[in-house]
Amino acid sequence: MLSSLRTALFHALNRRFFFGWVILAVTCFVMIGTGPGQSHLIGLYFEDISREMTFSFAADWMGGNRQTAVTFAYGGATFLAAFLLPYVGRLLDRYGPTVILSGAIVSLAATAALFSLAREWTVVAIAFGFLRFLGQGSLMLVCVNMVSQWFDKKRGFALGIMSLGFPLSMAMHPPICQWLIDLVGWRTSWVWLGVSTLVLFLPPILLLAHSKPELLGLKPDGVSANSGTAPGSGKETKIWGLTRGEALRTSTFYIITAGLTTLSMLVTTLHVFFRGILTSHGLEPQTATLMFTVTGITAAVSMPIVGQMLDKFRTDWMFCGGLLIMVASLVSVTFVSDLPSAVVFAIIFGINNGVTMTFFGFLWPRYFGRRHLGSIQGVGQMVGIVGASIGAIPYAIAYDRAWDLDLTLRILALMPLVFAGVALFLREPKRDTAD
Repeated sequence: MLSSLRTALFHALNRRFFFGWVILAVTCFVMIGTGPGQSHLIGLYFEDISREMTFSFAADWMGGNRQTAVTFAYGGATFLAAFLLPYVGRLLDRYGPTVILSGAIVSLAATAALFSLAREWTVVAIAFGFLRFLGQGSLMLVCVNMVSQWFDKKRGFALGIMSLGFPLSMAMHPPICQWLIDLVGWRTSWVWLGVSTLVLFLPPILLLAHSKPELLGLKPDGVSANSGTAPGSGKETKIWGLTRGEALRTSTFYIITAGLTTLSMLVTTLHVFFRGILTSHGLEPQTATLMFTVTGITAAVSMPIVGQMLDKFRTDWMFCGGLLIMVASLVSVTFVSDLPSAVVFAIIFGINNGVTMTFFGFLWPRYFGRRHLGSIQGVGQMVGIVGASIGAIPYAIAYDRAWDLDLTLRILALMPLVFAGVALFLREPKRDTAD
């Protein structure tokens, strides 16, 4: 019955407009659902978790370095979970995004609800690992893969629209969760996060998500697959793309991976300690949390613009510019002293988020094609999440040791500055060995 309903909805909607726009709407909505696995939401709970967390080993050290302890739990678990993403990529190539998307959203909802029970450091670390693997890793990977399958010439713009779900989550989740924390406590708020994730995001996936246009007699961007194939016939046409092994033998893969890993590391650092950094510069906690909304709105506005720019301008220049915006975010936050300067930082960081999210989706199919996209993205995203897992640790150590936090952020800004120069060497890989 579900299959018949899915087919009927496809035909009814595809008669009116290209069904890829429906895919775009679904993936954008699902991107909001990645919130329970994102740093901008989890970081909101760090103080509560570190205050209540118990330790079965190294109790004296962890008890005296609670921010570092919870950051190590977050980073270590994320690091290990990242190594599962290449397997998700292989599953994507084998079973298609729709099946994996359904399983990931159900698993994320269950993990969020069960997170309310976590107390001991090891359990918290394991829960962090599942949240990050499913939300920040798998769901984002699958959404990017699905949109990349449905759009080619308009891919940058489409990925910019899809990625709007991330800033919408950034604008919505922190204030809603802060309200839930004040109302029912931080643990019960995770139960509500789990329930709402399942109820809101699973139905549109089951009813409207389809893995590739070729399986429905279409081509990316809405072109008919061929004159003799009717939409929905299930006949698939040939798709170009390097294999994962071929991609790994190119310098292009490593330049992209290095730049994206740098962005992932440092964006995560600012997300996790966003409120703490701003409050240390004199803002009230409520005002600091509100800056998330400013950042989210700015990211939402910038993403379609960044996507269109990627479609029109040289990718190496765009990549370099994105890394320089990361530098601006890290430096500008160190000069926050009042509300206007906080708003300036929040706007710059919003553009930074828009750039980062769009780049993560655009670069892999742009240089390596779609045929083995899941496998290549899986490896690239694994490295990016490894970066995210360690990115916040230097700042956490500086916090617990009472080092100069602004100087720490300025030193970290040297990393994207270096890779901005490396990005200018980005080149098209040879296609000689690809079908």
